[in-house]
Amino acid sequence: MANSYECFKVEVADHVAIVSIARPPVNAQNRRFREEIVAIFDDLSDRRDVRAVVLTGEGKTFSAGADLKERPSLDEAGAYPRHNRLVRESFNVVLECEKPVIAAINGAAIGAGCVLALCCDILVAGESGYFAMAEVDVGLAGGVSHVRRFFRESDARLLIYTARRVFGAELLRMGVVSACVADDALLPTARGIALEIAGKSPLAVRAAKRSFNVTEGLPLRDAYRFEQSQTVALATSDETKEAQRAFAEKRKPVFK
Repeated sequence: MANSYECFKVEVADHVAIVSIARPPVNAQNRRFREEIVAIFDDLSDRRDVRAVVLTGEGKTFSAGADLKERPSLDEAGAYPRHNRLVRESFNVVLECEKPVIAAINGAAIGAGCVLALCCDILVAGESGYFAMAEVDVGLAGGVSHVRRFFRESDARLLIYTARRVFGAELLRMGVVSACVADDALLPTARGIALEIAGKSPLAVRAAKRSFNVTEGLPLRDAYRFEQSQTVALATSDETKEAQRAFAEKRKPVFK
């Protein structure tokens, strides 16, 4: 994949992709941004040399949210539906990526930037990283469904209603992020998690992510039945056989 993007930089090494948002000064999200993130994550989802992804922002900002200079026109028929469809897909493509995505939250993740981070599988924050849902400050509202997936109800409403900033240490206390680390340790920590995942059976990891996505919101009986179907499908694979042999032989498995 040629790295010819206007809004992103993509690097792949050791089965880990580092996707850096690179739209200075604050990594705001416009149409080009959304088109590119869809293309990038569709590609990474299919690449055999990628087993995990880290998503972060260049500079001191993860993403300051939607570029308000590019709001759709209320006078143009169909403008808002087209805009909203692309916004949804720019989030869905991360949720639906076949590979686990680790958010390395460096600095501000505001509005759509916060939602983008919440679409990742695992969240790690730097000490200066923070979430804010600032829509009410500009007379808008949105992001409730995504915020509810990670925040308890009272905290979700506090975030949405007040537009206040919630920094990494507080996000850790709330159970929203898995770790809060010094800013200079953020990317190494996120990449370390990605490398750990990359060492596992790719088929099993993809099946686990599929189970998380498919079973969210299902009744327990139906959800567990789906998970069992994934286990049955994996049982006869060469990867599973190699993982089980390696476990028995106390060695590192080799996945081809």
